[in-house]
Amino acid sequence: MDIRNICIIAHVDHGKTTLVDHLLKQSGTFSEREQVDDRVMDSMDLERERGITIQAKNAAIRYKDCRINIIDTPGHADFGGEVERILGMVDGAVLLVDAAEGPLPQTRFVLQKALEKGHKVILCINKVDRPEVSDGIRTKEVVNHAFDLFIDLGATEDQADFPIVYACARQGWCTKDPSEIPALISGEKQGSLEPLFELVVEHVAPPQVEEGKPFQMMVTNLGWSDFVGRLAIGRILSGSVESGQKLIRQGITEGGTPKNQNFTVSQLFHYQGLKQTEVPQLLAGDVAVIAGSEDFQIGDTITSDESMAPLQRLEVNKPTLAMIFSVNTSPFSGKDGEAIQSRKLRERLLREVRLNVAVRFEETDQPDQFRVLGRGELQFAILIEQMRREGLEFMVGRPIVLTKEENGMKMEPLERATLDLPEEFSGDVTRMFQERKGLLVSYETSGTHSGSGGTQNRVRLEFDIPTRGLLGMRTKYLTATKGEGLFSSQMTGYVEWKGDLLHRPNGAMISDRPGKVTEYALLNLDDRGVLFLQPGAEVYEGMIIGEFNKENDLNVNPCREKKLTNVRAAGSDHYEALKGVRQMSLEKCIEWLEEDEWIEVTPKNIRLRKKVLAGNQRSLIRRS
Repeated sequence: MDIRNICIIAHVDHGKTTLVDHLLKQSGTFSEREQVDDRVMDSMDLERERGITIQAKNAAIRYKDCRINIIDTPGHADFGGEVERILGMVDGAVLLVDAAEGPLPQTRFVLQKALEKGHKVILCINKVDRPEVSDGIRTKEVVNHAFDLFIDLGATEDQADFPIVYACARQGWCTKDPSEIPALISGEKQGSLEPLFELVVEHVAPPQVEEGKPFQMMVTNLGWSDFVGRLAIGRILSGSVESGQKLIRQGITEGGTPKNQNFTVSQLFHYQGLKQTEVPQLLAGDVAVIAGSEDFQIGDTITSDESMAPLQRLEVNKPTLAMIFSVNTSPFSGKDGEAIQSRKLRERLLREVRLNVAVRFEETDQPDQFRVLGRGELQFAILIEQMRREGLEFMVGRPIVLTKEENGMKMEPLERATLDLPEEFSGDVTRMFQERKGLLVSYETSGTHSGSGGTQNRVRLEFDIPTRGLLGMRTKYLTATKGEGLFSSQMTGYVEWKGDLLHRPNGAMISDRPGKVTEYALLNLDDRGVLFLQPGAEVYEGMIIGEFNKENDLNVNPCREKKLTNVRAAGSDHYEALKGVRQMSLEKCIEWLEEDEWIEVTPKNIRLRKKVLAGNQRSLIRRS
C-alpha cells in the first residue's frame, strides 16, 4: 500500500488537535453512528482539563489508495522533547499557523527541527474565520511572515516553495484559493478537508526504504496494553517483521553501557484510526507497534540481525531547569495519600525518565532527595500533577536554572520571549521585563483585534531575557494585561551571567504553632498581607499561610481564638469579613517559591512550608 507519514506541528492552541479530529471524521475512520468526543486525540485527563496536547500520539487514516500515518505533536515549548523524537518517524509535516497570531516561538522551534531533517512542509493557515482577518490583509501578512521564517531557518529552495492551504479546522474545511474563504464562512459553499488530503499525497514523499537489509526499527514512543504489556512504537526503516519472529533489542543499562536482549514478537499492531489493530506482518515504511518485551525504552534499536550496529540514540535539546524532589517530611505526612519512601520516589522518577527523553535524573548528597532536570515550569507541573493523581505524597523545591562554564565565564540560558498584548499595557509590561534583565529587541503593531473590551490595538514585543527572569513571570504578566496577553518563549542559547535578580520582593507569613485556623485570627492578620488559607484549615509550625507585605518573613499565630466573656456590649461584635484569600494553584506555588521553602504535594492538598520548620532555628531576614 502507498504510505505517507506526516506530523501536525504548531504553536499551542492554534488548532492542531481539532484539525486531526476532522481529518479522522472525513476519512471515514468513525462510523456514522459512532459517538466521537471533541479533541479525540487528547486522551490524557490533564490534556482535556488544560486544553493542550502533552504527549505525541499516533493515528492512521485511509485516503483513496493511500495510508496516511498522522502524529499529533504538543505545541508548548516545555514538551519540545516529544516533538524532537517523533520527527524521525515522518517524511513531511503540516505546519499550522493561526491566521491572526502568525508564527510564534514554538512554530519556529519545531519548523527548524523539521527543515533540518529535510522534510517537505505544507503551510496551513488556520482560523481564517476570525473577524480580525476577514479583510484578508492580515492573512497575507502571516503568509509573508511564514516565508521569512523559512528563509531565516535556512530552508532549501524546494522547502521554501511550500504549498499553502487556508482552513477553518473548527468547521472542517480548507481551500487552496483565498477568494473562496468568504463563501465558505457564510455557508454559500460547502467545503471539506479534501484539498489538504490531496496536498499530503502529492507533496509528501513516500518513506525511503533500504532494500535488502534485515529488519531494523528505532523505538520513538511507548505504549501499554493490559493484555500484552509494554509496546514499542516506531517506524520500520528496513526489512519486515512477523508475529512470532525472534528479534534483538539493542538498548543501554542505567549506567549507559550497551546491552542486547533477545525476545520473541508476541503480537504486532498497526494503526487504523486511533485503534491499534493486530496484523500478522508489517513492512518497511509503516509505523509499527511491537509487543514482546517489558524492557523497551525510547531510543532502543530493534533488529533481526545482531551484527547490525544500533542506530544513534535519540538526542534532544538539553534541559534548562532543575527541581529537587524529596520525601515528605512534614508533620502531616501520610494523612492524605501514600507517604512514599525514597526507594519508591526514585523508581517513579526513573520511570518518567525512561518515558520522556527530555527529562533527566540525578542523585543528590541527601539520600531522600533527587534532582530532576527538565525544560520548563509547565513540564514540572504536569509531572507533579500526574504523581499526585497516582496517590503519592512528596515535596518539591524551587526550580533552579542550569548554568555552564565557558572560557572561565559563568553562562546562563537565554530565552526569546514573544508577547502579544493590547497596546495600552505595553509600557507596564516593558518595565516589568526590563526589571528582570530583559532586553527589548522588537516592537511592532499586530493590527486591531476584537477583545473582551471591544476592538483594541495590539502590539507584539520580543525580549531577550535570561531564563531566571521568566521564573514566576507568567502570572504577573497575565495580571498586568488583565488576561488579554499571550505569552510564549523559546530558548535561544547561553549568555554571560547577568547578575543577581530579586525573585520575590515580599516575605511570607508563617504559622508559629500547630492547630486549626480561626477566622478571628485571620481578621487580625488581614492587613499584614495576602492570606492563602481559609478558616478551618489545619496548619503546623513552619507552614506558610500567606504573603507578608514587607520584605522579611513574619511568624504569626493563625489559631488564635476570641476570649469569651459574660459581658454584653452593644456594637462590640460588629460584622467583619476577610478581604479575600488567594487560591494558590500548583503553578502559582512553583512561581512563588523561594530557595528556603518546599511545596508539600499530596493527593488532596498543596501546602507551602519552610524547609526548617522550627521558628527558633531559622532567620526571618531574607537574602536579596
